[in-house]
Amino acid sequence: MTGIISTGMTRRGLLGAFAATAITAAPTYSNAAGFLRGGGDIRRIRMYSGRTGERIDMIYWIEGKYIKDAVREVNYFMRDWRTDDVKQIDLRTVDIMAGAHNLLNTNEPYMLLSGYRSPKTNAMLRRKSRGVAKNSLHLRGQAADLSMKSRSVGQVSRAAAACRGGGVGKYSGSNFVHMDCGVVRTWGG
Repeated sequence: MTGIISTGMTRRGLLGAFAATAITAAPTYSNAAGFLRGGGDIRRIRMYSGRTGERIDMIYWIEGKYIKDAVREVNYFMRDWRTDDVKQIDLRTVDIMAGAHNLLNTNEPYMLLSGYRSPKTNAMLRRKSRGVAKNSLHLRGQAADLSMKSRSVGQVSRAAAACRGGGVGKYSGSNFVHMDCGVVRTWGG
């Protein structure tokens, strides 16, 4: 499946999309954790994949509830593109990604470099790079590697760290930020 991924709009989704247009100010870094604990009525994720050519731009959470069809599409979008294996992505990671995106105050989507990784893919990447963890949270669907053209690695990593929802790795040399829903920690340079 390639091209644009989108869900059919339900009445609730349409109301959520309308509500999204009413939001004019992004939360500040000081209230990022509050945003993730329900400070907003909707959550939206925007990404594209340079590997598959796919794009996703959708509201996946409205009024305290995840939208099942949207979550399925996020799982598919964040699949291991090398093997086409799909895993349920931990929604805490998606929430961190969405919260950080709001803090960055941009409409530019993330470029997804890596979401779920199958054991086969993770083993192959470990053979090629010493920076790939044997028990990576990518294997559990709990991590994503992301970048943006309009924001620096430092800006994206500070926004993700402000969410205080998990791990944030800054990979300036490779121009991406790792976000996960594991232990709150930061690393990299």
